[in-house]
Amino acid sequence: MSDTIISVEISDPALARLDKALARDVPVEANLSRSRIARLIAEGAVSKGGVAVTDQKAKVALGEVYDIAVAEAAELETGPEDIPLDVVYEDAALIVVNKPAGMVVHPAPGSPTGTLVNALLHHCADSLSGIGGAKRPGIVHRIDKDTSGLLVVAKSDAAHHGLAKQFEKHSVERHYRALAYGMPDAADPRLRGMAGVDFEASNLLRVNANLARHKTDRQRQAVVKNAGRHAITRARVVEGFGTPPTASLLDCWLETGRTHQIRVHLAYCGHALIGDPTYGGKRKLAKTALSETAIAAIGAFPRQALHAASLGFMHPVSGETLHFEADLPTDFAELIAALHR
Repeated sequence: MSDTIISVEISDPALARLDKALARDVPVEANLSRSRIARLIAEGAVSKGGVAVTDQKAKVALGEVYDIAVAEAAELETGPEDIPLDVVYEDAALIVVNKPAGMVVHPAPGSPTGTLVNALLHHCADSLSGIGGAKRPGIVHRIDKDTSGLLVVAKSDAAHHGLAKQFEKHSVERHYRALAYGMPDAADPRLRGMAGVDFEASNLLRVNANLARHKTDRQRQAVVKNAGRHAITRARVVEGFGTPPTASLLDCWLETGRTHQIRVHLAYCGHALIGDPTYGGKRKLAKTALSETAIAAIGAFPRQALHAASLGFMHPVSGETLHFEADLPTDFAELIAALHR
């Protein structure tokens, strides 16, 4: 397998560091991010005049030419699978998909096949240019197996780096639809007294509570004090169901993106998601609050009622602002219809 040699001429000494200067001057079509270039420098794949330069902070001068040896992207052991995908948008740099509930995003010991990555390897095929030296889709965020909705995936190293930066800066817009037990209300004294819980204008719930792995159950997350990772969730009531409200449809959005964040924060507030087997459980509902049809539908719902409904970000190559929306899946819409009865 031969290397591709990319020659880069330093166009401006304003960025004196080698890694920064190469990231600026490397041709766009090379799809090399600064982090990838830094790894190539460390591996001895960058040279000047035939001599390897392994110091990322090496000083550069105007007009110097550096050669970058980029190996052909290696094939992953994970194999492509012909699994249908609901593609919302796709170009040379990225793809946005509407993931169905029940599909795992990335292969893991318990789910080695049938994942979104397997499906993308088949769908994208030769359009994957190599991320971190491997021909693979760049997963920059995930949603749980039984959560449906929108995901953006990078197809090139540069797009992966650009999207990852936006997620790191929390500039990506992500809204979820959730069906929860009860209805958050600023007038509820219980919520008013909870640490990390407050209400902003227009009855907007804000939960600012750190998250970490549960002490005894490593598959779960838990709210913790003075530890864990910073996490903020906001939720607005779209509609309440029952008298008094026994369930509610919420519009939730993330300021941070942590594992199970919405599920844990809402459960912490006493408004766990309907159908959530980990944080919600089954609740005995008052027969007078909802119809028999609605109560039966809540009890039978097989997954957490959570859907990644909208996604907005800046295109990592063109700079264009993109926004996408995904309709509620059939099971979610049917549960809402049952709650209306």
